[in-house]
Amino acid sequence: MEAVAVLVFALLVISRMASPVSALSLNYYDQTCPKLESAVTEAVKKATMNDNTVPAALLRMHFHDCFIRSGGPTWDVPKGRKDGRISKASETRQLPPPTFNISQLKQSFSQRGLSLEDLVALSGGHTLGFAHCSSFQNRIHNFNATLDVDPTLNPSFGNSLRSVCPAHNKVKNAGATMDSSATTFDNVYYKLLLQGKSLFTSDQALLSTGKTMNLVSKFASSQEMFEKAFVKSMIKMSSISGGQEIRLDCKVVR
Repeated sequence: MEAVAVLVFALLVISRMASPVSALSLNYYDQTCPKLESAVTEAVKKATMNDNTVPAALLRMHFHDCFIRSGGPTWDVPKGRKDGRISKASETRQLPPPTFNISQLKQSFSQRGLSLEDLVALSGGHTLGFAHCSSFQNRIHNFNATLDVDPTLNPSFGNSLRSVCPAHNKVKNAGATMDSSATTFDNVYYKLLLQGKSLFTSDQALLSTGKTMNLVSKFASSQEMFEKAFVKSMIKMSSISGGQEIRLDCKVVR
């Protein structure tokens, strides 16, 4: 959990609305708040010990903030990202949903200056966390006019998902972990994807072009290459602009 805690610290520090990376600084808070990094790291470590889903939730939060307005790897985090003044629930529709195909994903990412490699690397964040049945229901029930289950799903894996998520599921929190090591930041997500054991349509979509499939295979074969690409793409995504100010009280606009 040590490495995951450091990863989550990075997400916390850069999770507010962005300004360009060139305007950020690795020592932004050295004078104004020199204990920030240790305080945040300790708080996140404590939270993660109490709830091992915290890293996945914070990763989701970071992706949400950047994409709309603005054991794992460690990196030096450029700091000084700015708080935005607007937060609209309706804007969550701008996040690429789990039903997107590769063309829709490419368009969504390219509109924000993110490449195909960024798309595949950031999808590796699905190594952490849990998905509710509604996120992948389209693949295991009434897939199309002739098939009930997506044929790209591994048959036994598809059957296990159907047993957890029946057609008329009434269990509110029913679902499945994103991969078989859902509390460990690793490259298992890519290995399972190649075996037909991914949850989302948007996961399976990464195998639908030669370039994205090659990237999936590369990351599946080397956790080191995945982590290097993930860090690069996380920092790049953090540079998406949109904020206006840094607030002492997050609830109050200056």
